[in-house]
Amino acid sequence: MSAAGHHFHRVASISEIPEGDALHVKLEQWEIAVFNVGGEFYAIDDVCTHAFASLSEGFVEGDVIECPLHGGRFEIKTGKAVAAPCTDDVRTYPVRREDDSVLVGIPAAD
Repeated sequence: MSAAGHHFHRVASISEIPEGDALHVKLEQWEIAVFNVGGEFYAIDDVCTHAFASLSEGFVEGDVIECPLHGGRFEIKTGKAVAAPCTDDVRTYPVRREDDSVLVGIPAAD
């Protein structure tokens, strides 16, 4: 996803999101889960498309997050739903690092 048309917000320092972990953030109306996968940061919708559980509270296995409620799984890097009962993908958000900060881009208001 291109970063064009997004406003970036600092959400954490790099050390606040250990490798294999996730952080829940709220930016305006967006509930977002920020993940550290192998030292790279990714952001997806924090709400599962199946039953509104918080994905940041799920179980990270490699680059996949398992929903804590019903075990549906999503690719962290792409937001793609890869295991039942989840069939709808989650939105991804652009992430960038500046010095020791992690920034997430949310869609700019019209």
